[in-house]
Amino acid sequence: MFRVDTKVANAVDSHAASMLKEAKVNAPLNLPLAQSAIDRDYLERENPELFDHLWANPATRVLAMYEGQVLLMGDADHPLPQLRLLPVEAVPSAQLRVYLGKTTEGQAGEAVGTPVVLAVLGTNSANQVEPTTENWHGLRKTGAGLSARDAGLYAQGLAVANFHLSHPYCPSCGLPTAVAQGGWSRKCFKCDKSIFPRTDPAIIVAVTDEQDRILLGSQGIWEENRWSILAGFVESGESLNAAVIREVYEEAGVWVTEPHFMGSQAWPFPCSLMVGFTAKVDSSKGHQDLIPDGLEIEKVRWFSREEIAAERDNLLLPGKLSIARALIDHWFGGNIDDRG
Repeated sequence: MFRVDTKVANAVDSHAASMLKEAKVNAPLNLPLAQSAIDRDYLERENPELFDHLWANPATRVLAMYEGQVLLMGDADHPLPQLRLLPVEAVPSAQLRVYLGKTTEGQAGEAVGTPVVLAVLGTNSANQVEPTTENWHGLRKTGAGLSARDAGLYAQGLAVANFHLSHPYCPSCGLPTAVAQGGWSRKCFKCDKSIFPRTDPAIIVAVTDEQDRILLGSQGIWEENRWSILAGFVESGESLNAAVIREVYEEAGVWVTEPHFMGSQAWPFPCSLMVGFTAKVDSSKGHQDLIPDGLEIEKVRWFSREEIAAERDNLLLPGKLSIARALIDHWFGGNIDDRG
């Protein structure tokens, strides 16, 4: 009879487990707003006749936006929502126009290379374009199924629209600024200063302990049973890894180690770049009690997979558009909502 060497078998099992663990850590995240199928065509932004050319091009399409909301083809609750892009003549006027670029994949009869312009509308124009209020949609909760083209257009358009809304004046002299470079900057003509859209980097981290439980926190302003992983903005002069360690300690009283980058995506609500990590509790610190900071985080708790599954119907977890949900599902081993 063939005999298996116990030490060899254990070594093989250990190696296999290590490989599976490594594969799990390095598996790609499903990040809806990390997608893009847009050539931003930045050289054309310097063309003083840019919008004249775009408006004369019958292929040009317009992404209409009103108070951060957009139009869709069909129902917002469809698992694969699709942006409704309009011909130029369907949009009578706009408070702001931004050239978003040319598409690099076709969709719904719009060929590869279709130029797309963001048009931020006032109330009167929005009513002319689409008078039914319910047909304007914010996609923070329902945009997870957007195609790469539409995800890129939505994130790009909303972020740059928010920039213009919040930066109407020159930070140096206080005078009003004008839109420049195809909508991608603002210009102060008194002090010759150009202002560009800002992106605020923030880390977000799935922390696990020795039992492979995940650390979730709850803010005081949230509903009773809403939970998410910890996150925070990167401070001046700080690396991403240092921000992970600092934020987790500040918000939960726990030191972590081994920050591992998992992915990033735009979060245009209003102007963040979310950088996702996993990290482990630093066992060299001994036992560490959870201590919420009481300012941003009111409650913190370790959750096992079994507890998540058992409490799933009552837990309010991040929406599927967010990197927070992607990291939680990644730790869980699949979409939590799909588990029986």
